[in-house]
Amino acid sequence: MSLHAWLELIASGLITGGIYALVALGLNLQYGLMRVLNIAHGEFLMLGAFATWAAHVGWGVSPLLMIPGSFALLFAVGLVVHRLCIRPLTRSSANVEIFEARGLMASFGLMFLVQNFAQSVWGGDLRGYDYLAEPVSIGGAGFAANKLLLFVLALAASAALIALLRTTLLGKGVRGLMQSPTGAKLVGIDTERLHPLMFGIGLGLSGVAGCLLSMSYTISPSMGGPYTVTALIVITLGGFGSMGGALAGGLGLGVIEAIGMHYTSPSLKSLLSYAVFIAVLLWKPNGLFNPR
Repeated sequence: MSLHAWLELIASGLITGGIYALVALGLNLQYGLMRVLNIAHGEFLMLGAFATWAAHVGWGVSPLLMIPGSFALLFAVGLVVHRLCIRPLTRSSANVEIFEARGLMASFGLMFLVQNFAQSVWGGDLRGYDYLAEPVSIGGAGFAANKLLLFVLALAASAALIALLRTTLLGKGVRGLMQSPTGAKLVGIDTERLHPLMFGIGLGLSGVAGCLLSMSYTISPSMGGPYTVTALIVITLGGFGSMGGALAGGLGLGVIEAIGMHYTSPSLKSLLSYAVFIAVLLWKPNGLFNPR
């Protein structure tokens, strides 16, 4: 295989992996901070995609303008979901294990609720629109402009979240709460405000991912589930609670899938992902990038 073909293959994997990383970062933030394994995370990605499609097709709003719009919409939804579902569960659960189990069941209910809402509003047909579909040549390799834009913006959003957590006072509070919830409370970190804020940011990132996906791919009410599963695989690769690990794991999984499908078959994409998932669980159950 020629060098150009290898470049196209790896770049294709990185583009897909950028979305994987962005979705996984939002889910990892929720689980690492609050122990909420939000199985409905992909359904909120789907809402971001449909909001972008509806705004672009119905009112001619640029998908680029819908990036902050999707984030704000899903951030607000996240605050509502936290107040109505997560906060009551937190207060009524005797310990973390009970809360995790109840949160998992509640997220299953949310998944079906959001999916059926989208089905009733937009129907079950595939939707899509043309946006920056013209080819761009880089180093002799050809790519669609919208997919390159998708990768750059997904990487920028992921880097912005990691920078927020590593360089700001808010980020230090989040990292402290992830490491020791009890210790964080003892030093005065306000969990009552931090939890809904981070849950909202997690869903906001899923809205951004959905917005970016709608620029390049068709969308449907059932599109969210596979992205949730992939996000869980990515988090396992990188380590639960590790944001840098989620970014590296997402990009790595995208490249592994691209190379694997090239040498086998596109129909084996899920098999490749699960094989990597099982191998990492057996070899390094704490994740490849988790020091523990």
